Amino acid sequence: MSTRVADAIPRREGGSTREPEPVAARTPAGLLLRSLAVGTAFGVLLVKSEAVSWFRIQEMFRFQGVHMYGLLGSAVLVGMAGIAALQRLGYGEPPGSGLDVLPKKESRGLNRHYWMGGAVFGLGWGLLGACPGPIYALIGTGATVFAVALASAVTGAWTYAALRPRLPHF
Repeated sequence: MSTRVADAIPRREGGSTREPEPVAARTPAGLLLRSLAVGTAFGVLLVKSEAVSWFRIQEMFRFQGVHMYGLLGSAVLVGMAGIAALQRLGYGEPPGSGLDVLPKKESRGLNRHYWMGGAVFGLGWGLLGACPGPIYALIGTGATVFAVALASAVTGAWTYAALRPRLPHF
């Protein structure tokens, strides 16, 4: 019995028949091990593609190179193709529901909240020289100074969660 990543995603009724997942893959420990393996592989991919390179990120923000733009653009294309394939194959959560991408809420004006959030995110990304995603990969490569960035990101997320009930939401 082989275990594939695609088998772990619930399928819509009428999909192809397949063997059930091994019990070990459905346990919390099995899920943790699979998640750790996928996260490690993704971290290696980020490091090897130079997506975590401070110099590449600065090069992108200064419009001096196209490496990161090509990397981000290819990620968007792969994501679009992946979602289309999952929809066509009938995968979704919960089983039988399909995979739906919900549209954004209609709003008038300039959508200030998106612009402000994007500006804060971009400012942090530019000052730090690293997107939040690769922080773990950077720490794993030995750049332990990014532990401060990780602690700051966790503190920021905790602060937002604590203040969220009192913040305006559009």
